[in-house]
Amino acid sequence: MGLEQQLIEQLQILNPTHLEVINESAGHGGYFPGKESHFKVIIVSEAFAGLRLVQRHQKVYAAAKELLSPGKIHALAIHAYLPSEWQGEAPASPVCAHAPKV
Repeated sequence: MGLEQQLIEQLQILNPTHLEVINESAGHGGYFPGKESHFKVIIVSEAFAGLRLVQRHQKVYAAAKELLSPGKIHALAIHAYLPSEWQGEAPASPVCAHAPKV
């Protein structure tokens, strides 16, 4: 099972009402087909009620901790919302300075 699917499964502990896990590895240096190293997570959950942004991120990191180690996930962009905050769209990811030139 790939890292993307493992991450999806690990984040289920937060009971998301909306979850998107996007593999953004192709936009980063050292990419080769099949590489899984950079991900963007958009997660909406009541588990974030009463938490500041940094605490929400800590909850996501805790859920994914075994995947955040050398040789696994290198970078994780997190967009964590309460259902009442979710507007159906998260910000675009910045372009990596080391992205492959096309």
